[in-house]
Amino acid sequence: MNDHAADRTDRLAPVLRPVRAGNGFEEALEQILQIMRLGLVAEGERLPAERELADRLHVSRVTLREVLKVLQDQGLVESRRGRYGGTFVLARPATAGEDELRRRVASVDVEDTLRFREVLEVGAAGLCAAHGLPEGGAGRLRAALAATHDAPLAGYRRADTLFHLTLAELSGSPSLAERYAAVRATVNDLLDCIPLLVRNLEHSQQQHTALVEAVLDGDAEGAREVMREHCCGTAALLRGFLA
Repeated sequence: MNDHAADRTDRLAPVLRPVRAGNGFEEALEQILQIMRLGLVAEGERLPAERELADRLHVSRVTLREVLKVLQDQGLVESRRGRYGGTFVLARPATAGEDELRRRVASVDVEDTLRFREVLEVGAAGLCAAHGLPEGGAGRLRAALAATHDAPLAGYRRADTLFHLTLAELSGSPSLAERYAAVRATVNDLLDCIPLLVRNLEHSQQQHTALVEAVLDGDAEGAREVMREHCCGTAALLRGFLA
């Protein structure tokens, strides 16, 4: 496995997991859609090979191909043949701004989503600082932070998502990471409908940097407080556009 493939495997770890018996098709479809909503495989990138996806999801290749056909029929992926072929993620359709936001809001409990996100994020930050990071964790966290600084405006939310998913995974709780991936996908659906504000992104970057410093210093209370403020900022932004 090359470095790119290994990095992708790490990124997908919080989302891809064995499905439960009885709902293999539905749960496999949900997880692959979640990968795409989170930007873990970006537009134009190739999904993992069929064998890898089937093995990680614990579904048959037949079931997986049925899932991929649904995604292709919906215009979300395309299949390409040849040496460099595979299943590639297509650009998501442009949203309708405020109208689209309100449609999505109608299908979720926004307050519950934002509060649950805060609980998970604050908890992950505290765990990382209090218990320390696994081997190589500090490097992964710094790299994820650097990627947010280097990201172009159009790619910022994807880099931001990967930063937060990395922190959740490094918490040492697979259950926390799994639940965070699910709630983050819902948050991203809402964020995609509001504009990127440069001032807000600059503030977020300052908070990200302070958070990493607190985690690496073992300052659990400081890490929790920075993350709490960070989550409250995102929540306030969404509430402002929803009001």
